[in-house]
Amino acid sequence: MKSSAAGAKAAEVAERFALHPNVARHHLEKLASGGYVDVELVRHESAGRPSKRYRTRENDTNLAFPPRRDDLLGTMLARALEKLPADEARTLAEEVGYEYGLAVAARMEPGEGHRSVKAALASVADALTAHGFAAHAEARGTSLTLIAEHCPFGETAAKYPHVLCAVDTGMIKGMLEGLYGETHPTIEESRPGGDAHCVTRV
Repeated sequence: MKSSAAGAKAAEVAERFALHPNVARHHLEKLASGGYVDVELVRHESAGRPSKRYRTRENDTNLAFPPRRDDLLGTMLARALEKLPADEARTLAEEVGYEYGLAVAARMEPGEGHRSVKAALASVADALTAHGFAAHAEARGTSLTLIAEHCPFGETAAKYPHVLCAVDTGMIKGMLEGLYGETHPTIEESRPGGDAHCVTRV
């Protein structure tokens, strides 16, 4: 990416480092979410989903150490919010997630929106995967859903589901609003609640 002013596509990075394209995309999205690379949408003359080009940020060679411990931060957030009434805690947690989701969307594709909720949802799934959710978008009947195969908050989410699931909902809502427009995501299935996956209907 440094050798090309135009940046590189995930497929080009995958070929350069002998990786599967999905693996390369996962790591590039994680770097983008962390603010270490910029993402630009390249629109094609023909119809179809625009492609992403990743480019390293100038003068940004220092990584932040030590790495973030989302499980520790999640526990601190949940225990702090336990001091509030449940409804207030849930509202505050969703607001925190929403604001973070807006910020992530701005870093992913600054100044660019999606033409469809389906395309936006695919990008949200990529961002959630980069945050450890192993997510993908899926159509169910007439609705679109986000399926998360993993929860990065682990046992903390099982202890404080009303708080951490609200953070997730807020993140999804914020990212979708930043990339597409206002939506009303709702959690239909939850791993902390005993389901096999976390499913959010949009």
